[in-house]
Amino acid sequence: MRVSKTTDPALSTDTSNRLVKTEWTLREFWRRYGAWGITALNLALFFSAWEIFVRMGFVNELFLPKASDMFAALWKGLTTSAPPGASVSGSIRDHLFFTLRTLGIGLVIAFVLGIPAGLLMGGNKYVETILSPYIWALASVPRVALVPLFILFLGFTVKMQVMIVVLSAIFPIIINAWAGVKTTEKSLLAAARVFGANRWELYAKVVLPFTLPFIIAGVQQGIGRGLVGVVIAEIFGGSNGLGYLIKRAADTFNSSLMYSVLFVLVVVSLALIQATRWLEAYVAPWRRIDSL
Repeated sequence: MRVSKTTDPALSTDTSNRLVKTEWTLREFWRRYGAWGITALNLALFFSAWEIFVRMGFVNELFLPKASDMFAALWKGLTTSAPPGASVSGSIRDHLFFTLRTLGIGLVIAFVLGIPAGLLMGGNKYVETILSPYIWALASVPRVALVPLFILFLGFTVKMQVMIVVLSAIFPIIINAWAGVKTTEKSLLAAARVFGANRWELYAKVVLPFTLPFIIAGVQQGIGRGLVGVVIAEIFGGSNGLGYLIKRAADTFNSSLMYSVLFVLVVVSLALIQATRWLEAYVAPWRRIDSL
């Protein structure tokens, strides 16, 4: 008895769809998580090479500790806190919270003042003429040179540190928002006027959406410079914070603690920058370009 071989078209189509769906899923998985996997592998290789390099004696551990010692100091600093009644401790966690609080206050002030100032300068030539010399002059002054001046006026206080953060972060925000308004496409403005848009509608529906990527770029630069500013202020005029902890670790030749604090600063900076990227993807989705 011979059994004839039949092919069910529906079954064949279903199998083909499953294969296509599996291929698409793998591609989508790589698109979403491939960069994370490459980053994790890259960091693992970097810290492994660091560990081997120091263990083989190519450098004195006083200047460059083993990666394992750095992570041990990091774990100890993040899992311990100051004893009751102590104002200063060697805990990275306590100093991190202090630095983040100071940085957050300074950045909020810089955002609230810088973004409207940049938009106003870009939209009003008289305001631009009056304020631009002061903006460029203050933006070019090194922040380190201002720390002794603010210590003289405000003392070794949190107000002094917040002021340094504000002055470090506000000028990139102003300049980028200013440039965004000035570079708005003239064709977009002309098209809006053709459809009867008034001055307020031009700003709200054309200028501001066009300027949003510039504002986000300024915010990213402001975050980086604000973090540098708060560390400088804590090093030269503070008794708390990650900057102070770096100084104390260097004075006591505790290289493991110093490198662990530097590692925390890198992680904080990258986390804040990534948060601004997510914010940009939310408020300006047209700027997102998906990879093929």
